[in-house]
Amino acid sequence: MGKTVQDIMQLIREQGIRMVDFKMVDIHGQFRHVTIPAESFTEELMEIGVGFDASNYGYAVVEKSDMVFIPDPDTAVIDPFCQIPTLSMTGNAMIIDHPRNRPLAQYPRNIVLAAEKYMRDSGVADTMLILPEFEFYLFNQVGWEVQANSIGMSLDYNQAHWNSAVEGMGNVVPKQKNYHIAKPFDPTYECRSEMVMLMEEAGIPIKYHHPEVGAAGQFEIEPKLGKMSDMADASMMIKYIIRNTALKYGYSATLMPKPVYGEAGSGMHVHMLLLKDGQPVFSDDNGYSHLSKEAHWFMGGLLKHIASLCALTNPSTNSFKRLVPGFEAPVTVGYATSNRSAVIRIPAYAKTPAERRFELRNPDATCNPYFCYAAILMAGLDGIKNQIDPHANGWGPYDMNLFELPEEEKKKLKGLPTSLEEALDALEADHEYLTAGGVFPEELLTNFIKNKRAECRRMAAIPHPAEFEQYYNL
Repeated sequence: MGKTVQDIMQLIREQGIRMVDFKMVDIHGQFRHVTIPAESFTEELMEIGVGFDASNYGYAVVEKSDMVFIPDPDTAVIDPFCQIPTLSMTGNAMIIDHPRNRPLAQYPRNIVLAAEKYMRDSGVADTMLILPEFEFYLFNQVGWEVQANSIGMSLDYNQAHWNSAVEGMGNVVPKQKNYHIAKPFDPTYECRSEMVMLMEEAGIPIKYHHPEVGAAGQFEIEPKLGKMSDMADASMMIKYIIRNTALKYGYSATLMPKPVYGEAGSGMHVHMLLLKDGQPVFSDDNGYSHLSKEAHWFMGGLLKHIASLCALTNPSTNSFKRLVPGFEAPVTVGYATSNRSAVIRIPAYAKTPAERRFELRNPDATCNPYFCYAAILMAGLDGIKNQIDPHANGWGPYDMNLFELPEEEKKKLKGLPTSLEEALDALEADHEYLTAGGVFPEELLTNFIKNKRAECRRMAAIPHPAEFEQYYNL
């Protein structure tokens, strides 16, 4: 950390860099980029930035679309997927103003930094550490079509159970039996190992990678705990590396929540803990599952605001096809220890004070990670501020399998939103905790909701192939 402009200039010279790539993030959490010749990279450029048209990024109206991108030297990495030696950096977006440019409050990276400042100003903590788990599918083939006379998709993974009649040597995985399975049933091992090595080279420490439960090619890569703002940057790079490495090996990678009918969906569970002066805020030997009252209040804030949070943590119509019973995905608003059926799980293996934490299990990787992590922090801080007790509010602890409760008992439990529209309704009604301290600008949330409602209307208007099976002959 703490790279200077001189460090970047030296790196360019030593590594024979020919291009410098600046990666920006749009409102949906997707990379956009502009590239300059390395000869044009100067100390002045690092100060004044690179002008770009943000009209298609979702943040500015066309007539005020000119922005300035300021690269962050700490994010500089050599892009392993470019044949021409290329240095890649992300950074922050600025609004052109006089006499000095000012930060674009709506820009995702600026929102994460604002949330961290709000946390420090509150006095509760000075650091939030998070650990997102990245689940994804690798396919040998995938395609889709949405036309007036043809609507459908197809995908294939050679080791999937539906290929038992054609895959040579019986090299297939039974349905829902892929978890931690070893070679010869894990042909993507080298691909994932290279993903992990590239992440490590990019400065992202990785805990492990392994096959997940979905037998149609589902896997997981889990980084180690990291500072929230750093992990937001890392999340973008992790997704970038997963997709590009997969292509190198002849696979297509997707972090889509529910790409395969009847198989487990892909989540992005987020583990979290707070530190103050280097000491854990969430640890208490005498608390439930060894968690402090601050940890419980933080969980209380998450559970109180979970419906509106879902609009930012699960911002796709496909997200809610994952959040259904039967696939270890959470559907119940509550907390528990070692229980994957509740939306908040406290891992029993995190025993030391420095490791004690919990995970929020509903998020998925269609989210903008900057919005997702910042919103989680803001909801938790609201819980601490207002001392929202999850137990007193009837949200647990649920130390039982919620999926197997009798139907009468299930009816007493509060559930997660069942659609993106429902989550957006909740966000419209409940977002003051996000706008506190000016962290999430009101205009960003308004624009986000508008864009997502248009997305919902478009998805709802498209006939689904399954509807033909259900209704064609009625």
